[in-house]
Amino acid sequence: MARRERVVRMSVEQPLWRALTAYRVLTMVYAVLLFAFGHGRYERPWVAVGFLAVMCVWTLATLPKVASAVACTRRFLVADLALALVGILLTPLADEQARTMDGTTLPSIWTAGAVLAYAIKGGWRWAGFASSFVAVANIVERGHPSRDTLHNVLLVWVASIAIGYVVEVARASERTLARALEIEAATRERERLARDIHDSVLQVLAMVQRRGTALGGEAAELGRMAGEQEVALRTLVAGGLIRTSYVSEDESEGAVVRVVEEPDDEDPAAELDLRTLLLPRAGARVTLSDPGTPVLLPAPAARELAAAVGAALDNVRVHAGEDARAWILVEDWGDEVIVTVRDDGPGIPEGRLAQAWGEGRMGVALSIRGRLRDLGGNAELISVPGQGTEVELKVPRAPRERRGKAGTK
Repeated sequence: MARRERVVRMSVEQPLWRALTAYRVLTMVYAVLLFAFGHGRYERPWVAVGFLAVMCVWTLATLPKVASAVACTRRFLVADLALALVGILLTPLADEQARTMDGTTLPSIWTAGAVLAYAIKGGWRWAGFASSFVAVANIVERGHPSRDTLHNVLLVWVASIAIGYVVEVARASERTLARALEIEAATRERERLARDIHDSVLQVLAMVQRRGTALGGEAAELGRMAGEQEVALRTLVAGGLIRTSYVSEDESEGAVVRVVEEPDDEDPAAELDLRTLLLPRAGARVTLSDPGTPVLLPAPAARELAAAVGAALDNVRVHAGEDARAWILVEDWGDEVIVTVRDDGPGIPEGRLAQAWGEGRMGVALSIRGRLRDLGGNAELISVPGQGTEVELKVPRAPRERRGKAGTK
C-alpha cells in the first residue's frame, strides 16, 4: 500500500487562547478576593457585589468564546470590553475614596483580559484600540491622572500592543511553516512518482525504442517517437511536476516568505520563468541549455518569446528535416535576455527568405521577427548553406516607454 504524505497544520496561537482562558478565571477570583478582604472601605458595597456577580457569571458563561479565534467574535469583544469599562466607571460609586486615593478598580486586572482578547484576535492595532478605551476610563474614574494611574495605563498599553505584535509575527511564521511542510510533502510525492515512472514507463519506452530501431521500417518510426517521449518525460520528472514560475517575498508581517507559485495570468505585472516555457520544447533532437537561476520576464513577453522559439523550431522541422538536431541556448544578461536557436540542417539558400515573402509565406517575418519587434527586441538570422541556421532572439527588460523617452532626449 502506498504511503500518503499528510501535512499537519499547527496553531501557534492556540496556547495563547488557553492561557487567556485561565487568566480570565484567575483574575475573576482575584477581584472577588480583593473585595472580600477590603469590603469595609466600600460606602456602597451592594454596587460592588452586583457588578462582581455579573462579571463572574459573564466570565464563566463566555469561556467557550475565548477558546479559539473563530469562537471569539467581534460582538463578544465589544460586550466584554464594555463590561470592563462599566466596572472601572462604577468604582467611584461603590468607593467614594477611589477618586482621592490610589487603589484597584472593581474589575482590577480582569480588565487586561478583555484587552488581551483584542490583541490575540486582531493583532497590535486592535490591542491599541481597546487599551485606549481602558486608559480613558481609568482617567475618568480618577478625575485627575495620578502617577500610579498613568503607570498602570501605560503598562496595559505597551503590554497589549507588544503581545498583539508577537501574535502577528507568530501567525506569519505559522503560514511559512505550513507552506514549507506542504512543499516538503509535495517533493516527497514527486520523488515517489519519479521512482514509479522510472521503474515502469521509462523502461517500457526505452525498450520500445531499442526494439523499434532493431526491427526497422514503421517500427523504427515508432521507436523514434518513443525515444522522444522518454527524453521529454525524463526532463519533466527531473524538473519537477510543479512549475516554478517566480519567487515572491512578503515582508509585511515582519518575516520573509519565499513561496514558489504560479502567477495570476490576468496580472500584467506578473513574471514568468522563461525556462519553464521552453522546457516542453526539449526532446530527443532538441537540446535546451539554460541558466541555473530563473530567467524572469513579464508574462506577455515571456510567452511571445517562447512562441518565437517554437516558430524557429517549426522551421527546423519543416526545412531541415525530421532528423535535424537543434540546440536552444538561453542567456540572461540582466538588461536583456538572448535566446539562440541553432540547427545542423542544410541552411537557407541565399535569397530564399525574399522569395518566401513574395510567395506569401511569412513565418520568419511575422512569427519570429514580428513578435520580437512588438516586444521592442530584434531577431537576427544567420545561415550558411551546408552549415545550418542560427536564429538569435533578443528581448530587452526595460519597458518600451522608458526607452522611447530616453531616445527623445
